[in-house]
Amino acid sequence: MVILFDQANMPDDIFKILFATDQQYIVGKELVRAMKGKKGGEFTKTEMSLFATRLHEGGYECILDDVPEYKGQRVRLSYNKRQFYDRILTPMLGMGLIDYNVYKKTYLLSRKFKDNMMRIGLMWAKEFEK
Repeated sequence: MVILFDQANMPDDIFKILFATDQQYIVGKELVRAMKGKKGGEFTKTEMSLFATRLHEGGYECILDDVPEYKGQRVRLSYNKRQFYDRILTPMLGMGLIDYNVYKKTYLLSRKFKDNMMRIGLMWAKEFEK
C-alpha cells in the first residue's frame, strides 16, 4: 500500500492518512476500536469473520464521535465483506498495523508499523547524509 500525505496539511488522525475514503477511515478505525475492546487486542479468525459479516449485513452498530455529521449518534455501518478484506484488513496486515499468528490463527494489533516508519526515517537520514 502506498501512503501519500501532504506535510502542510497533515491530519490529526492516522486513519485519515492511511485510508483514501471516509468510509474506509470509519471501518478501519472501528476495527481497531473493536480489537482494543477485546482482551489483549486479539481477534480469532472466526471473530474477524463475524465482524466482517456484521458489517456486510449492516448489523454493526457504533457511536461515531470522529465524524462531525454523526457526532454522538448511534449508527449502523454497512461495508461489503470482500472489500473489507481487500481494502481494510489486508493493507493493515501489510503495513504492520495488525499481525496474524499462523499457529494460533489470531489477528493481533501490532507495533510493527511504528518500527517500520522509524526504519524508513533512518533510511532517509542515511540517504540525506550521502
